[in-house]
This record gives sequence, C-alpha cells and structure tokens, in this order.
Amino acid sequence: MLVIQNLSKSYSPPKKAVDSLSLKINDGDIYGFIGHNGAGKTTTLKAVTGILPFDEGEIEFDGVNLARDPIKYKSSMAYIPDNPDLYEFMTGIKFLNFITDIYDVEQEKRDANIQKYAKAFEMESNLGSPISSYSHGMKQKIAIIAALAHEPKLMVLDEPFVGLDPKASHTLKNIMKDMCQKGGSIFFSTHVLEVAEKLCNKIAIIQNGSLIRSGLIEEVRGDSSLEDIFLGLVE
Repeated sequence: MLVIQNLSKSYSPPKKAVDSLSLKINDGDIYGFIGHNGAGKTTTLKAVTGILPFDEGEIEFDGVNLARDPIKYKSSMAYIPDNPDLYEFMTGIKFLNFITDIYDVEQEKRDANIQKYAKAFEMESNLGSPISSYSHGMKQKIAIIAALAHEPKLMVLDEPFVGLDPKASHTLKNIMKDMCQKGGSIFFSTHVLEVAEKLCNKIAIIQNGSLIRSGLIEEVRGDSSLEDIFLGLVE
C-alpha cells in the first residue's frame, strides 16, 4: 500500500536527516517505527504525508505517486502529529465538520462516524465547546476523531499515545487493530517499545537517518525482547 524508495532529506547538508530509506507497508500492517530522538522518525513521517518536501526518492500510496498527484495521494490517508495544531477558535464539532468537508465526506457517513468515535473517546459532551478550552488529551482525541471520520485506508501517526489516558489509549489500539483487520494500514512512531511489541506485526528501527533493521517483529526481535534488540542496535 505504501512504498518508500530511497528517501533522503537534509536540513543542513552534508548531514542527512533521512538517508536513502526504503520501506514497504502492506495492507493490514501495523508497522511500528522506532528510534532515538533525532533519528529521523518525524522527518520520514512528514515526508510520507506530503507535509515536508524531500531531496531524493519516490513515495507511492495505493499506486499513486506523491510528487505527480499529491491531492489524490493524500485523499485516503490521515496524519496525526505528536502535537496536533488545531483551530482553537472552533468548537470541536465545527472542526470535525471542517475536516470532513475537506475530504468531501457525505453527511450521513460523517455524522455516523463523528458520533461513533466521539462516543468511543468520551467526547460527546465536549463537541460544542471551543477547542481552546480542551486539555492536551482532549485535543489529541479530537485530532484522532477527525482523522478517522473520513475512513482512511492508511493512518500515519507520530507518537499517538502521548497525552492519552489509559482508557483512550486502549480504545485507540483497538481501533487500529480493527482498521487493519479490514485491510487498512497503520504506520506510526513510538518511544514506548512495549506498545510496539504488543501491537505491531512489523517494525522498523532507524538510527541517524538510516534504516538499520526492519521486517516482521518476530524476525527483528528473535529470542530477545524488542528493548534489548533496540538498545543493542543503537549502541
């Protein structure tokens, strides 16, 4: 579904933030992306979502090339950054309708999905309040609801569990699993290795902009814990 080929990005040449990274995320994958701070995770995710231009490489999603048809490429994916930048002057429901307008979601589907996910994340009573009054966790929830409301085929998430309470984290994990069981895909970064180990079927480890290990989590991990493998590789 998502094919990244020889992706490179430099902020201050000659040092590359991402160096010739290639990765393939298939239908049904929950693909974890791990690495230390500054390893290149967020740069990669922003390039994949079309937010950040890159220097070299090709990215395709569902057979559509990002450079050649960016609108179609982005139309069936969703991105949740680690610190969502929302329109805080809007109420929650106005923001959700604004996002679903952008994706041209018909009214019956948007209403059903907003209601479904607002209930799942216990946000129903807060949708009429301005986003400026929300806590960090509530802002994270509204960003997740907005991402899910247009039923994306691919979700790209940067540290999605930061700021969520345990119940909301559990809800999101179940939604991610359900989405992938139906043929969708998840590509997400996390610092919480236990989450990656329990949730993902595949894992990629990045260090200093280069991919150093990727594949089925059982193959990457072997007989050790993911934490041991990760620490051994990055050291």
